Amino acid sequence: MEYDSPMPAAYDALLLVSFGGPEGPDDVLPFLENVTRGRNVPKERLREAASHYEHFGGVSPLPAQCRALVAALREELERRGPALPVYWGNRNWHPMLADTLRRMAEDGAKRALAFVTSAYASYSGCRQYLEDIAAARAEVGERAPVVHKLRLFYNHPGFVEPLAERVAEAFEKVPEERRAAARLVFTAHSLPGALAATCDYEAQLREAAGLVASLLRRAEWSLAYQSRSGPPSQPWLGPDIVDLLRALATTGATDVVVAPIGFISDHMEVRYDLDVEARSRALELGLNMVRAATVGTHPRFVRMIRELVQERVSEAPARSHLGERGPAPDVCAPGCCPAPRG
Repeated sequence: MEYDSPMPAAYDALLLVSFGGPEGPDDVLPFLENVTRGRNVPKERLREAASHYEHFGGVSPLPAQCRALVAALREELERRGPALPVYWGNRNWHPMLADTLRRMAEDGAKRALAFVTSAYASYSGCRQYLEDIAAARAEVGERAPVVHKLRLFYNHPGFVEPLAERVAEAFEKVPEERRAAARLVFTAHSLPGALAATCDYEAQLREAAGLVASLLRRAEWSLAYQSRSGPPSQPWLGPDIVDLLRALATTGATDVVVAPIGFISDHMEVRYDLDVEARSRALELGLNMVRAATVGTHPRFVRMIRELVQERVSEAPARSHLGERGPAPDVCAPGCCPAPRG
């Protein structure tokens, strides 16, 4: 085997860290209880969320997508190096992070790099994962490998370019005579306004959306949000995707391409909140809604993860990025993305 660089001495494993999801009806409520632990979420709200999974037999698409990404990463690293074993651990469901770290320790891993399946800065998308890793290491004890998180990648060409390709494929599904007039809407998971004010989540989303639109030569686009929860009295980032679809319908729009730029895979917040709820409302409004796929295991995206690893083991890293904000730092500032109060 030939590699672009020699095997690094500093790291001996790559860890994929994700959210987790149920893989059968009996998993759904225990999984949701893990997600909401310590937040005093009413049982009725959990049952409502559980009903979303019932549309898919109680199975989240996320675990299968993580397995596919792990397989693609193993193939990429075996082919091009560095020859690191790839592990997978979750925040909220099996394989749990602590179990994975325990297995890594048993395999002799000492220092690992972690790729988190979230491209943007926010408490839940970045700092909470660092806390999860720290808690899992504490549970495993002294044998636990040291874990360093790879940087955020919202403006990396290996994320932006495959996103643009997915959106272009979606536009191809709009009748040709209406394609030029079709509206482009990017979506991401909403956050409480107070939490969004403490991080760069919204600014990073806007930069990523603008970069994708620029590659597609689409001067007009909108950013909407989805999957909000919590009491109606609490302000969240908006507009909500359904509200924006309603507004577009009043302007005479007939076709809308919706691109879930806030997600790297087609998991439940995409499959239900967009493919079921938003699509149903679009039909009621007379809109032809075409949903773009996420990057998933696009070869360029998989190669990007390898490039992020190479950054951390190279003496002169390239640190690829697009746009004006520059590459995200390897280590988060002490006060960034603070935990929500209360």
